[in-house]
Amino acid sequence: MRKIFLIIILSLFVFCSTGYAELIDNGDGTVTDTKTGLMWQKAVAGTKTWEAALAYCETLGLAGHSDWRLPNRSELKSLFDSIYDNPSINKTVFPDAMSSGYWSSDAYADNTDYAWAVYFGDGDNYAIDKHNSRDMRAVRSVK
Repeated sequence: MRKIFLIIILSLFVFCSTGYAELIDNGDGTVTDTKTGLMWQKAVAGTKTWEAALAYCETLGLAGHSDWRLPNRSELKSLFDSIYDNPSINKTVFPDAMSSGYWSSDAYADNTDYAWAVYFGDGDNYAIDKHNSRDMRAVRSVK
């Protein structure tokens, strides 16, 4: 019985320690996730419409890089961390993070007036009218 308990505890530790982002604050306004190979804009870039968020990323020059873009849904969800609550994101490295929806670059296939946003309150994604304003954070690949 004791051996089974130990195996369960170790299994939970391995499961929990491998599922979350490994974030490093680069000290230059960016955060690198060593697990995904993505570099994130540390500060929320503000609330923008979907088109304005795409345009912002295309012109962003941050930390000596100009290849910033709006993240897709999977990339945004990689920041979701259920050990944090409301918002479910690491507030140590992203201190201004909110539980609100963040724009993804993914358009909604069933209606071209909509795009996907990921909410850091529950980690789910929702199709939102592109003319609405949502928070956004730029990303770039480092791999």
